Amino acid sequence: MKIELNKNLKKKPDFNDLGFGRYFTDHMYMVNYAENKGWFDERIVPYQSFTMDPATLVFHYSQTIFEGLKAYKDKENNIRLFRPSANFARLNDSANRCCIPKIDEKAALNGLTELLKIEKDWIPNLPGTSLYIRPTIIATDAVLGVRASSTYLFYIILSPVGAYYKNGFAPGKILIEDFYTRASSGGTGEYKMGANYAISLKASEKAKAQNFDQVLWLDGKEKKYIEEVGAMNIFFIIDNEVITPKLHGSILPGITRDSVIKLLKDFGYKVTERQISVDELYEAIKNKKLNESFGTGTAAVISPVGWFKYKDTEFAINGGKIGEVSKKLYNTLTGIQYGTAADKFNWSVIVK
Repeated sequence: MKIELNKNLKKKPDFNDLGFGRYFTDHMYMVNYAENKGWFDERIVPYQSFTMDPATLVFHYSQTIFEGLKAYKDKENNIRLFRPSANFARLNDSANRCCIPKIDEKAALNGLTELLKIEKDWIPNLPGTSLYIRPTIIATDAVLGVRASSTYLFYIILSPVGAYYKNGFAPGKILIEDFYTRASSGGTGEYKMGANYAISLKASEKAKAQNFDQVLWLDGKEKKYIEEVGAMNIFFIIDNEVITPKLHGSILPGITRDSVIKLLKDFGYKVTERQISVDELYEAIKNKKLNESFGTGTAAVISPVGWFKYKDTEFAINGGKIGEVSKKLYNTLTGIQYGTAADKFNWSVIVK
């Protein structure tokens, strides 16, 4: 792997005021693909803009995939990753779905670790902060026509990000979307593809206009069964049973989701993956059987739900307060990520 160090380093931002995705580090990882060569020219180079032909396929037919994970600093100043191999495996699942050649997952993880060593001073160490990692693959043929590209670019960029909960761990307000749909079985809902996020924007803007934080999506066929919330997986605790929608082709197999299921079972909770209808949720709320609800994802880790709105009716969950299970999961997962809690599942990877 070639390494070209940036001679004009940026001034680092104030780690007390990072926000999300506003700043980017001095270097990036890149690899090219061509049909007759495979993946080639692996390199770490100064962070840079791309010059691309206006006909480049990614602009017209959305042949692009990505991942999202984070690097953390522990109290010994070690760089820590949380289940990074799962992210690169999922990137390859997405690649297979949209006719992108698979990457070498071990080489990609090695490239990422080398990049992190170079950019270690960009990893913030204030409470709740981290370095967001965005691996991306784009189609680069410059030709119009609906077909798979014969050339691609795989790159990884890094962005220091602030704490998700600036004002403390707090429950959110969720609007249940009953008109727009995000995905359907057999489509691309279970993959991290750029187009999936573009089609979610209209409903998200609708929710924000009503002062809600996220959209809860229903299935694309009957608009009856609960799927995801925003860019997160969703969990409900009904009569002390933890229920989350079953993966069936239109729901992203979240890595945080999988981690939460394993932790809950280890805590002794009954966890069920099955279809759950919005009517069942309504009945559980009405009969005071919905004890708690929360979303799971890389950005927030655990996002407790305080209120749902469906059609014209709004409901408070647990009195609009954070539930004990949400607190325990958040503390446990973030403890593992920052190296302050026991990691019995060996999820953490220390970059050496």
